[in-house]
Amino acid sequence: MGNLQINTSQNVNLDYKIVSIGERIVAFLIDGLILYMYAYLVSLISDAIGYVYEDTWTQRGLASLIFLPAMFYSLLMHSLFNGQTVGKMLMKMRVVRLDGTPVHWSNLLVRWMLRLVDIWLFLGSIGILSILFSEKRQRIGDAAAGTVVISTKQRAKVSHTILEEIEETYEPQFTNVTLLTDKDVRLIKETFHIAKKSGDFKTMKALRSKVEGILKTNSRLYDVPYLETVLKDYNYFTQKL
Repeated sequence: MGNLQINTSQNVNLDYKIVSIGERIVAFLIDGLILYMYAYLVSLISDAIGYVYEDTWTQRGLASLIFLPAMFYSLLMHSLFNGQTVGKMLMKMRVVRLDGTPVHWSNLLVRWMLRLVDIWLFLGSIGILSILFSEKRQRIGDAAAGTVVISTKQRAKVSHTILEEIEETYEPQFTNVTLLTDKDVRLIKETFHIAKKSGDFKTMKALRSKVEGILKTNSRLYDVPYLETVLKDYNYFTQKL
């Protein structure tokens, strides 16, 4: 099984598992089931349209218009959900560029157009063969678009790096945390977790005083929430760079 090494904006290397062909097929079948259910719903709507409009061409035109989003399902879903369809969400996988950055719409457009060769013209045989014999498990569309499908299941805990899990709505408190370096933050985080786990409040207080002396924050937060906020703020600002 291949791996993709991604270098974050904080110079932390993370290895991601490239998903197997079996996982991709399952995700494809899930999406196919969704499209089948949508097509069945369209057929029911078409029958209802027949009671309103007697003209056959009007019926077919309206039914085709309703079914149109299904034709662009893959492109729309990947674009709206940052490289994921419903099938990929359930299977915990995502399409990313080879350098690990989020896909651009142009990458997704190339992938979507080449589905004609990979999947539809030859009943998926071309896509399957290209994935099997590709080092990074890429179908032709992936190779042309410069993308790869990775697993979003974390292989390493975030606590093992300087990274912190941050909600999308998170609002930082200390804007000058960028005075710290990656080495500083890694040391702060390791010391903080050790002191917190062992209940060493003396070390916690000393650590807080040291950090506050560097940042000149003069915060009213207690030691634990203060240090947690500093770590999150640092990640927030460095990830935005």
